[in-house]
Amino acid sequence: MAEDTPSGPVTEDSGTSLEGESLDAPDVTSEGGVDVGALPPDSPSPTTTPQSKSDSGNPVQRLRKRFNIYLLLFILVIVVALVIIFIAYLQGHQSKTNSFQTQTLNQKTLDQLANGDVTVGSNQSVLNVQSSAVFAGQVLLKQNLQVAGNLQVGGTTALNDLTVNGTSQFGQVNVTKNLAVSGDSAIQGGQTISKSLQVSGSGSFGGPLTAPQVTTSSLQLNGDLVLTHHITAGGATPSHSNGSALGSGGSASLSGSDTAGAISINTGSGPAAGCFMTVNFSSHYNATPHVLVTPVGSAAGGLSYYVNRSTTSFSLCDASAPPAGSSFGFDYFVVD
Repeated sequence: MAEDTPSGPVTEDSGTSLEGESLDAPDVTSEGGVDVGALPPDSPSPTTTPQSKSDSGNPVQRLRKRFNIYLLLFILVIVVALVIIFIAYLQGHQSKTNSFQTQTLNQKTLDQLANGDVTVGSNQSVLNVQSSAVFAGQVLLKQNLQVAGNLQVGGTTALNDLTVNGTSQFGQVNVTKNLAVSGDSAIQGGQTISKSLQVSGSGSFGGPLTAPQVTTSSLQLNGDLVLTHHITAGGATPSHSNGSALGSGGSASLSGSDTAGAISINTGSGPAAGCFMTVNFSSHYNATPHVLVTPVGSAAGGLSYYVNRSTTSFSLCDASAPPAGSSFGFDYFVVD
């Protein structure tokens, strides 16, 4: 059987509303606590958990909660190792490329260089100029000049000595003094020589040789001699002496050289058979030369003329007595 509900009045200690109304839940504040004023006077105070100020106000602790401390230590070790490797690489590269001490120009040193004669560094130092440099005045190098790249010279270059171990290409070369070539020389284009050309050894030409005048002490031709112009026999005029075939009051004259010339004869009275003239060569021949005599005109052609020859002279003679008071002309050509 069910128990009977007491019908008497309910006291305040029973926690039941006298009016039968339900108890309202205690108000909760925005900070998470319970509003004490909203509770009944006899209700016990609720226990609240206050927020720690040290956790909410310290940024280091908040950052430590977000990142792992071991991960940060690992990253720090990696960064330090990379810095050490980079510094070691720079030191090794500098020791390989340059064993000298380097010196950098500052603005003060540049101003001193611009205003006067200033010595920068020592002979064991290296001056590095990273940017382009323009020298308005002259530049004097007391020691060797080494150029790692190309060398371009816009103006005239004056060199006392030039030694080239490799191949050189020149657009135009003007040599004002002597040019000595110890090895072979190959010239593809034309060559113009304003002054004399002296060749101590043999000379070989694969093509034609053109010259307004060729002077040589000896000329040897292994092939045919082709002359497209006149032959002029130059040289000193030889001396001569008259013979008995001129007669009394006769005369003779000579023009030309040892190689070729002309003889004019004027007989006097009582000419006799014999020689008109003896021609004495200016330069003696090595052997008895060949003397060709040609009479000029019919009068000279009617004479019984002949020649006597030697290495030093030749004589023009007549086998019979020539006519008196007559003029004759002869041309001669002498070949060794």
